[in-house]
Amino acid sequence: MNHLQNNAINDVLLERDRQENKWGEQNHIPLYWLAILGEEVGEVNRAVLEKDDENYRAELIQVAAVAVAAVENYDRDQARSD
Repeated sequence: MNHLQNNAINDVLLERDRQENKWGEQNHIPLYWLAILGEEVGEVNRAVLEKDDENYRAELIQVAAVAVAAVENYDRDQARSD
């Protein structure tokens, strides 16, 4: 893993920790996860349109962290059904 990848992944993991501390374990149906992701992508879009480079990266990290949370939820559901 190169330096840029390592930084990005570490920031996503830090954001996941922040989310977990704020909201606890999140378990939603896929449609709700899609809505959450869509809201986060909308914030990335806004940052781009407003030429807000600082928030652009932060919002991308949030998108990635929400996607990871959705995968975690999926994996929990799969483990319960086994």
